[in-house]
Amino acid sequence: MKSQVSAIIPTLNRREFVKRALESVLSQTYPIHEIILIDNGSTDGTLPMVYKNYPSVKILREKRPGVSFARNAGIRSAKGDWLALLDSDDAWHTKKIERQLDSYSSSIKDYRLIHTSEIWYRNDKLLNQKKKHKKFGGDIFQECVRLCCISPSSSLIRREVFSDIGYFDEDLPACEDYDFWLRLTSREEVLFVDEPLTIKYGGHPNQLSKKYWGMDRFRVTSLEKLISRGQLTEEQFNVAFESLLHRLKVIHEGAKKRKNTGIEKKYWNKIQNWRDFSWKGKS
Repeated sequence: MKSQVSAIIPTLNRREFVKRALESVLSQTYPIHEIILIDNGSTDGTLPMVYKNYPSVKILREKRPGVSFARNAGIRSAKGDWLALLDSDDAWHTKKIERQLDSYSSSIKDYRLIHTSEIWYRNDKLLNQKKKHKKFGGDIFQECVRLCCISPSSSLIRREVFSDIGYFDEDLPACEDYDFWLRLTSREEVLFVDEPLTIKYGGHPNQLSKKYWGMDRFRVTSLEKLISRGQLTEEQFNVAFESLLHRLKVIHEGAKKRKNTGIEKKYWNKIQNWRDFSWKGKS
């Protein structure tokens, strides 16, 4: 039986970008079973435009603010075997889903996440990616700790994954993808298609990375949760713990330089609390 794919697109006031995203889904050479657009309170005419031009799209309205609430609502509503996430300001190559499922069919292992290489544009100009942004497959937990190295828009995920490891953390206003990839890659390997099948667009003013200061604060929260669960191997613990302490020190030093005594004290206390922590608990 042919696998069914659900495309899940959260959006907020991205009327023009949504057109591009939807067209890229509708242009897939592999048929998409359903397209779910989750509107997070748009006031720019997004919904009337979608209702008029894309009648086949299933629209959900999520009143609670935040991409995690919106994305999770789409995930819970989806009926497909595979869930393909797409941010509303990104797009897919026409063969993205086909190539991902072809790679899965020819693989030996039963992977539950497939991601791809990407093309990046900033302000409509092609952006050269740095060496540190190179993507991988297999056991990539260490790479995911260091850097968020899976893009939601590139990911194709088995639906049961969310029942097994949980959904995107709705308490995180940003870096919710970093948090999710850590949970997943600490447990299993992923499949990587080394082709630029995901197209990411940056530079516009309503990107989350421009909305919040000190994005490492949210990565710290993710690492603290992950370590506190006590489910990491010793090797995984060492990698995560080293990254946690490094990020805490960077935030503390930054606050100290800016004379932000509240943040400085908070993160100094965190450093002291974590300093003597060891694998499987306090020493």
